[in-house]
Parts: sequence; structure tokens; C-alpha cells
Amino acid sequence: HGHHRKVVTMGEASKFGIPLHQIPAVLEQVQRLNIRVTGLHAHSGSGVRDPSVWAQQLEQFLALLKDFPEVRVIDLGGGLGVPERRDEAPFDLDQLDDLLLALDLPEQVSLWLEPGRYLVSEAGVLLARVTQIKAKAQYAYLGADVGMNSLLRPALYGAFHDMVNLSRPELPSTECYTVVGPICESGDVLGEQRYLPPSEEGDVLLIANAGAYGRVMASHYNRREPAREVILDALDA
Repeated sequence: HGHHRKVVTMGEASKFGIPLHQIPAVLEQVQRLNIRVTGLHAHSGSGVRDPSVWAQQLEQFLALLKDFPEVRVIDLGGGLGVPERRDEAPFDLDQLDDLLLALDLPEQVSLWLEPGRYLVSEAGVLLARVTQIKAKAQYAYLGADVGMNSLLRPALYGAFHDMVNLSRPELPSTECYTVVGPICESGDVLGEQRYLPPSEEGDVLLIANAGAYGRVMASHYNRREPAREVILDALDA
């Protein structure tokens, strides 16, 4: 589960985790080495929008408790999906709550979730200045002064980040652009087929949902400084 194959962390094709069919072998090692297993953990992927995924994981873990009687924590991981496009509904936390509460969790076992990106993604944006407009055949390129050195997610796993031209809010979004950064890599693409107002050099673009995995994944690749990070405190406004 996840918004891209590179963020899926469960299944045979992923390097993470222990397949359920290997649990008997794990139990043999646990008993042989006299290991106390006090927690079970899973993480299916990132950007998961179906609450039933966590309920299915909990059901599987509950079935394992007979083999791991000393477990006191079940951690279902994170990956709660964040709306990326304007027509997407928020993640249904109420449904997730109902699905998990419907399962019979032993009193001595605590249930953990890792909200991660869900908490902070929408709290940050990336501002970019348009440096060039370029046409090649059927493609219209919009060059920006930030790229994969400041926001790696689009280049790394095709993540979608909504964009707005703050300099031309009154104009309709009639132009289709491929938005690219300044890094010397063909993969330095921030967004493909993005409809924006007719844009010009000097315009300021807002790139949304940059509050998570932005600055922490930034680099000085090509000797280019990543975007500065500024924190705005509403209490000071």
C-alpha cells in the first residue's frame, strides 16, 4: 500500500519486514535465544488512504498474540494519507477509529500509530521564483530557482505537490507547464502537466504540502543552496 512503489514497505518485493509465513522460524529463534518479544510492529507504506489497511494489520497481529504472550505494544506504523489534489477528501480518521475499536484488543496491550507526515505536511510550503519560460515542440517548461535540492519527493518517487502562482491569482490557469528546477538532472522535475496562469520570469510559485520530508531531504547537490526554512509563529502575528 502507498502512493508509489518506492514507498511501499510491505510484501515480498520490499526489503523491509518479516513475512507471516516465516513466523514459525522466528519463534524457534526466539525460544532458542530466550528473547522476550514485548512489541510487534508493521508499516505498510506511505500515503495510504484506506483506513481498513490498519484494521487488517491489527487483525493479523491479534492472531499472533498466542505465540507472543509477552507483547504489550502493537505498533501499526504510519503512512496516513494526506490530500494532495484539490478534489481529494481528507483521510477519514473517524472510520479508522471505528474499525480499530471494533477489534478486541487485550487490556494489557497498547495500540500505537505513527502519524508522521500527516501532522506536518500541510503546515509547510515551498516558495519558488520563476527563472525562465521555455517551449520545445509540444512542451512548455517553467523553470524555477528551486528543485530537487530543496524538495526531493517529486524526483524520488513522483510525489504530487499542488502549485499556485501567487503573482497572478486573478488569472485563470490556462497554461500547461512542466515545472522544473535548476539542477543538472533530467529528473529534476517538480511537476508535470501543471495548469497555471500564463507565467513570467520573476513570478512566485507556492508549492504545497512541503512541511514534511522537505528540508530534511534537502542537499547542496550541484553546489546549489537549498531553500531557507522560515518558521512563522501564529502567536507572534
